[in-house]
Amino acid sequence: MSKYSDYDFRPFLKEAISKLGFEEPTPIQKEMIPLILKGKSAIGQAHTGTGKTHSFLLPIVQRLNEEKQEVQAVITSPTRELAQQIFDALSVLIEETDIQAKLFIGGTDKQRTIDKLKTQPQIVVGTPGRIRDLVKEGALLVHTAPILVVDEADLAFDMGFIEDIDGFASHMPEKLEMFVFSATIPEKLQPFLKKYMEAPVHIHMNDKRPVAEGIDFVLVPVRSKSRNRRLVEVMEAINPYLAVIFCNTRKNAEAVAGYLAEQGYRVGQIHGDLSPRDRKKMMKQIRDLEFQYIVATDLAARGIDIQGISHVINYEIPDDLEFFIHRVGRTARAGNKGTAITLFEPEDEDAVVRVEKMGIPFVQKDVKNGEWIELKERHARQNRAKHENEIDAIAKSKVRKPKKVKPGYKRNMRWEMEKIKKKERRKKNRQK
Repeated sequence: MSKYSDYDFRPFLKEAISKLGFEEPTPIQKEMIPLILKGKSAIGQAHTGTGKTHSFLLPIVQRLNEEKQEVQAVITSPTRELAQQIFDALSVLIEETDIQAKLFIGGTDKQRTIDKLKTQPQIVVGTPGRIRDLVKEGALLVHTAPILVVDEADLAFDMGFIEDIDGFASHMPEKLEMFVFSATIPEKLQPFLKKYMEAPVHIHMNDKRPVAEGIDFVLVPVRSKSRNRRLVEVMEAINPYLAVIFCNTRKNAEAVAGYLAEQGYRVGQIHGDLSPRDRKKMMKQIRDLEFQYIVATDLAARGIDIQGISHVINYEIPDDLEFFIHRVGRTARAGNKGTAITLFEPEDEDAVVRVEKMGIPFVQKDVKNGEWIELKERHARQNRAKHENEIDAIAKSKVRKPKKVKPGYKRNMRWEMEKIKKKERRKKNRQK
């Protein structure tokens, strides 16, 4: 299907799609929507920002039977924010219907949730641990639900939630339709997939470029300054609509946020140690544009959709380079432009090279007096050193120590070698 209007969706879905401004499905949506409509289990492997959420929400809502007051689909995501985000997107699709959807996440009163489950919802969204608890208590009845979506499966595995998913999936129908979405499919995830999926269709969106178009990638050397001071210089040079500063650990994020507060900046924070209430409050403040800068760990990189991020700043390069793609994917969404700035030091060179091999076209720049200055290619000095080594080797191979040495022979050898080196350098320059 080349347009959403080509799908035979129910009238309320067509209206919701129109209100959202969707015209053409994304590549992952074109592949996954027909499979889910047919009930064919599938693995959708695609990077962040590709439209995965609506690729499963639209066909699932299309298939729901409003006459049946029972659970018909379970959607699980590894973090509260991601689950909330999916639920919010779902709510938009079903707001003009009698379809009942419930969100089950940690940090809420479990007993109150159980009390509200006297009537079963038709579609459930939640975190693995909370869904498993409710199933174990006999409050949430998933044996009637033939559809299970596991979103961000690799992150769920990394966070140790696969056992929780297994705990409630085992209560679902034997002929379970499972739809798994993930940026990567780790080998250790395979036993779980094989347990519940028989010959699934594997949709692998093998984009040549793993991130959205419209992003400028800038490398900024830290040089002799502190990383914090360099960060402030970058911040003063960009004046973003909204920027996310990524750190590798919660400790670093708190330290950076504290430093920026001392410099007079009011910044938001997103990391795993915030209490559920504080996280909810923080997300509301961010969406209300109370901050121009947000300091975050990689929790925010995996699919949390904050509108209007114009800049991403990598305070440090992530240890797992897959997160680099997730981080920069927070900007340039929905056809907008964006800038991803990465601070680096000489010891980061290996990581930078590996990121470049992932398809990231860096431009190296510096900031002086609040102005951007484009620097020479990062590899130029390395290439010069390499060429000099090659020229030295050529000269040494052509100038031999004479069999009978005379006074001054070493000086003569050096002169001869310099002549050859000059000739080789001229040759190299002509080749350029």
